[in-house]
Amino acid sequence: MFDIGYSELLLIAVVALVVIGPKDLPRVMRMVGGWVGKGRAMTRHVRAGFDTMMREAELDEMQKQWAKQNEEIMRATPALVSDDWMGVTDTPAAETPASEPFSVADESARAAAVAEAEVEPAPKPVKPRAKAKPKTDAKTAAAAKPAPKRRAKAAEA
Repeated sequence: MFDIGYSELLLIAVVALVVIGPKDLPRVMRMVGGWVGKGRAMTRHVRAGFDTMMREAELDEMQKQWAKQNEEIMRATPALVSDDWMGVTDTPAAETPASEPFSVADESARAAAVAEAEVEPAPKPVKPRAKAKPKTDAKTAAAAKPAPKRRAKAAEA
């Protein structure tokens, strides 16, 4: 389609060197390279947008196809007549009322649990806090500072 060989590139380079000159040729090449980079970035952005639109269209088509297949499968599958499928029920088993007497094993287990619950856990060790420094106001802090040292020459005079 659009093909430039090495001989054509060499001819373009020689013409550019003669027309532009060796002084301005690097600046022009940088400018042309920037344009080429911007053009490639624009085409890459357009191509990515086009690919995204194609993927979304394909996904919509596949979702429609899956919905159609799902409807066919649901129509072909007979409805389950019984709520009890393979012994699984939605209702919980009947619980034993609390008024029934417990057996000896149950009473001993309950007594052990009550005795265990009555034992108090050991208290956690308390870490000692660091002593807080006494707060001083600005006047006390200024009085506590020593006077600045004077130079030795000033003390001799």
